[in-house]
Amino acid sequence: PDRMGGRHLQDQLFRSATSVAANYAEACVPESRRDFAHKMGVALKELVETRMWFRIIAKREYIKPELLVNLMDELEELVKIFHSSIKTACRNLEEA
Repeated sequence: PDRMGGRHLQDQLFRSATSVAANYAEACVPESRRDFAHKMGVALKELVETRMWFRIIAKREYIKPELLVNLMDELEELVKIFHSSIKTACRNLEEA
């Protein structure tokens, strides 16, 4: 909505969410295992930022919180997947 801060939150959410996709795309064609882990780490940070923007949006009730439940659940799953992938990549680096 066009209330105070609404446009800012929309812009920040758009930036962080699209950054996840861009960094993940780069991680899919890494120059090395270390590069993969790094780019996945950047994508994970952007996921965490996106989660924070969603929480603010829900708390301020720019969107009814119940409408965000499925998105937040999906976001949490992505955070877990990315975290696990980074953990595995780092373990593989240590073993190499």
